[in-house]
Amino acid sequence: MGKKYLIVITTMNQDTNFKRYLKLDLLPTPWCPGCGNGIVLKTICQAFDELNLPKSGTVVVSGIGCAGRSAGFFDLDSVHTAHGRAIPVAEVLHAIRRNTNITVICYANEIYGMTGGQVSPTTPHGTKTLTTPNGNQDQPADVQSLFKHHNCYYARTTAYHLNHMKKSIVEALEFKGFSFVEARTMCIVNYGRRLGYKNSNEMLLHYKDFYKINDYAEELAQNEIGIIKTAS
Repeated sequence: MGKKYLIVITTMNQDTNFKRYLKLDLLPTPWCPGCGNGIVLKTICQAFDELNLPKSGTVVVSGIGCAGRSAGFFDLDSVHTAHGRAIPVAEVLHAIRRNTNITVICYANEIYGMTGGQVSPTTPHGTKTLTTPNGNQDQPADVQSLFKHHNCYYARTTAYHLNHMKKSIVEALEFKGFSFVEARTMCIVNYGRRLGYKNSNEMLLHYKDFYKINDYAEELAQNEIGIIKTAS
């Protein structure tokens, strides 16, 4: 799945209870056992609830793919776009340049998981996938560099660091300008097992051991999660 995006365009309001943002009658989700997407979905709703976002003023834009299915579970207005087209539909490339008040939440699992486990733009160099059996020959896209030079908000977090993830999403939604949250999440079925992980819990614990929190730094190292907040 690589990079799949969920884009939130919103205002503010009242009420409490994160479940009000979900279509509970559609649960459970169709994601594979051990997938981290459900963790991100719940955390987004908790962030919405903490900020009392109005259901009548919040719009979700998604594309095709594992993460794109999230849009169907939000009890909100939504736009479901073609594969890889969520950002262009929400005009996010121009929004970065203009620092438009839009929030992007990226489910980042480094792979095209729903279609079998092909290499993606963010698959690490040297990683073996379905389409790179000898290892990925390309360097992954540097996501944070797209945003930090445009007075935007960028955060990297993981499905293990739940409090940090919610903090990142809440601050992104509060930011007066363009904000992007890269939530690293695990795909065990079509990625993790090829890397040698026995189960999703092992991938989750890797996030715990590998990533260190470095909030409000000027730049995040490869093994760091944190928030880059250049303007407000």
